[in-house]
Amino acid sequence: MKTLAPVVFALAAVLALGASAQPAPPAAPPAKHANACFWRRNIENFAAVDERTLYVRVNVSDVYQLTLFSDCLDLDWVHRVGLQSIGGFEPNICEGANPGVDVVVRDVGLGRMRCPITQVRKLTPAEVVALPKSARP
Repeated sequence: MKTLAPVVFALAAVLALGASAQPAPPAAPPAKHANACFWRRNIENFAAVDERTLYVRVNVSDVYQLTLFSDCLDLDWVHRVGLQSIGGFEPNICEGANPGVDVVVRDVGLGRMRCPITQVRKLTPAEVVALPKSARP
């Protein structure tokens, strides 16, 4: 029995230490970033790569990708576009789906077209650099 005493004592010490140790706190969930927003009056330039994708430069360095619901005829050829809210008031335009804003294109032959925006996304600086030159606003 004398030979088991040190083993029992060591086992009891290990169990006591394990019982007093606090478990690690759960990892905090990643911080949810607020959606990036802009005012349409701060748009400085635009570029369209096709009839459903419009890039706008806001406040010198920010670039947003606007995805349209359907083809907006001649979007990639026009010299001017506008953004108009569906309700008529001046909201800021934020990242996400269905911002409630339309792209307005005026064409000599077709007149005025409203093209609903379905998605707004702010590009990262790396994505802006990776854009082809023709797509950079």
